[in-house]
Amino acid sequence: MTVSRSSCRIPASYLRGGTSKGVFFRLDDLPAAARVPGPARDALLLRVIGSPDPYGKHTDGMGGATSSTSKCVIVGPATQPGHDVDYLYGQISIDSAFVDWSGNCGNLSSAVGPFAIAAGLIAAERIPQDGLCTVRIWQKNIGKTILAHVPIANGEVLEEGDFELDGVAFPGAEIALEFLDPVEEGSEGGEGGAMFPTGRPVDTLEVPGLGRLEATLIAAGIPTVFVRAADVGLSGTELQPAVNEHPQRLAMFEAIRVAGALRMGLIRSPEEAAKRQHTPKIAFVAPPADHLASSGKPVRAADIDLVVRALSMGKLHHAMMGTASVAIATAAAVPGTLVNEAAGGGTREAVRFGHPSGTLRVGAAVEQVDGQWRVRRALMSRSARLLMEGRVCVPAGTVAP
Repeated sequence: MTVSRSSCRIPASYLRGGTSKGVFFRLDDLPAAARVPGPARDALLLRVIGSPDPYGKHTDGMGGATSSTSKCVIVGPATQPGHDVDYLYGQISIDSAFVDWSGNCGNLSSAVGPFAIAAGLIAAERIPQDGLCTVRIWQKNIGKTILAHVPIANGEVLEEGDFELDGVAFPGAEIALEFLDPVEEGSEGGEGGAMFPTGRPVDTLEVPGLGRLEATLIAAGIPTVFVRAADVGLSGTELQPAVNEHPQRLAMFEAIRVAGALRMGLIRSPEEAAKRQHTPKIAFVAPPADHLASSGKPVRAADIDLVVRALSMGKLHHAMMGTASVAIATAAAVPGTLVNEAAGGGTREAVRFGHPSGTLRVGAAVEQVDGQWRVRRALMSRSARLLMEGRVCVPAGTVAP
């Protein structure tokens, strides 16, 4: 096919990371105007994905019209000492001209190391012939460090393996991720970067149309509002249609999310929530129960510690966001939170939880310092795979060269 020279063709790669997919760019490959934050960069990424799309299909772009597939990543040389690369993540709105830069994507974090290695951003002497290459990533959205332990075979990224991730159809090579000190600073982490922005493991929110509702508000991994499934009339084992096909339930969860965002200090008024769709997340938890995953595979209560469902960009997620998994692991480790309660209480360093696509094991190391809970690191495993590489085309007038 001959591509019109009126199109702007930009080197890019399309990668799966965990249960998400996104378009990856090297910073230096972007048009000059898009190498810095601002309207030009946002306009480019919106057009790459195909947003805004009033039809909700992303037919004229690379997006998949879901929160898991409407993502862009920019990777560049490290600007922080002791790191290999900078990683910037943009969550692209589907039906509005908006790019949310307020948080990280934990799933796509697993693809950053492989992309950086393949893109020549890691020094050749750092890459073993066989073994693991640890890529030290500076996550620019939240100003935190991620260690990605990427398997290498014959000097190249190894993608094939027997690691199975529920929510992904095929097995792959395991990439272990360490999120160091994952509580966000400033407004993302409450006063002084505290794990609990209000200082309490459980708060009571006033939710319009619902009344008083207990919630755990946490800022580890990504700001997240946890509520009990039973308190909102659910079991915690729901699949996507049980929530996404019910406008009243979606509206209820958005009202809870807005109330939580206000209490966490992430927004000053309810109207601001429309411009902060990516964060905070809203999730509901319940004790373990036998149920079926979306694939039809049985999930046994005896094999999990709790069940969790989470919404992303206003819809119930098909599996579990990586950053929300960090929040789950951290909250589960702290006695008194609703997540810890659902898991049976006590102290723990790891949990296995049920989500719509199956199960996932995550861990966190927490401690109390001067009466404040802190998380040193959170751990999880994902897989990643390069799906396509080449050039992505957008109309030449999208952004100045």
